[in-house]
Amino acid sequence: MPDPTTPLATRRLGRSGLEVSAVGLGCWAIGGAMAAGDQPLGYSGTDDAESTAALHRAVELGVTLLDTADAYGAGHSERLLAPVLAAHPHVRVATKFGNTIDEQARQLTGTDVSPDYVRRAADASLGRLGRERLDLYQVHSPDMSGEQAADLVEALEGLVEAGKVAWYGVSTDDPELLRPFVSGPHCTAAQVQLNVFDANPAMLEACRADDLGVLVRSPLAMGLLGGRYDATTQLPAHDVRGRQPEWLRWFADGRPAPDFLERLDAVRGVLTSGGRTLAQGALAWIWAHDAGAVALPGFRSRAQVEENVGALVTGPLSEAEHRAVEIALGRDGG
Repeated sequence: MPDPTTPLATRRLGRSGLEVSAVGLGCWAIGGAMAAGDQPLGYSGTDDAESTAALHRAVELGVTLLDTADAYGAGHSERLLAPVLAAHPHVRVATKFGNTIDEQARQLTGTDVSPDYVRRAADASLGRLGRERLDLYQVHSPDMSGEQAADLVEALEGLVEAGKVAWYGVSTDDPELLRPFVSGPHCTAAQVQLNVFDANPAMLEACRADDLGVLVRSPLAMGLLGGRYDATTQLPAHDVRGRQPEWLRWFADGRPAPDFLERLDAVRGVLTSGGRTLAQGALAWIWAHDAGAVALPGFRSRAQVEENVGALVTGPLSEAEHRAVEIALGRDGG
């Protein structure tokens, strides 16, 4: 584990020039229960007191970026972050918008990316987070027309001018959906799916082309690369992985998908070499794959935070180790 008195390795967050820790925290899981109708979209097994302790522990270890969304727990994740941010004003906070929420019912009720809504959503997130300005405000649902995107960029630039947002970005794995936003002067980052199973070359190239920071969601494939789940696992039905939505490929009916378990077995030895845990090896693969990436692993406990931050002790996989993973997974080895 890194010495808390030693600064963590940092990454430049795109055009903004902001330096943030190479490991941040992804705060979806700690939001707990949420759903869209009868489709569960949250995580089971969360405890607010432990989540708060884990957040404080992460900051103590040098983490300087917390990534959340108004959708996570239908506002609950943002509210959990507020006292931690108040105690540590130097920590950067990134949140997302685009889903409409019912906080009391813990429901996602639809999507809205209209300029009027984004202004209201920003104010609501600022209130829940207890901040006067959002360091990074990200479009959670960028599937929209070019005209809608242009209006949204104008609204986001208005929020920057008003001092409510410092920088903004887009969460997407489609370079075409990213394209309309990069002309905005304060667009600085893309949040992309990147992990041992998903190399995502098109999005990494798009980010390089436009000097955007790379924030990595699902770096541990929603826990599958954390080493705690195997073929005997059965997650509860009220967990997003227990009755998974259509886009979730790593789990099926509450169990790890067999084809992904096979891929994991093919690379486990490389990832755990040098004394790494599996989770640490998975994070090390990300930094070997893209040296500028900021990993945002989820967590529900202090132990998980300590393990994930500890990946920085050994750093990226070596070039030979990275190539071995790529070859084992049938990729080009580069």
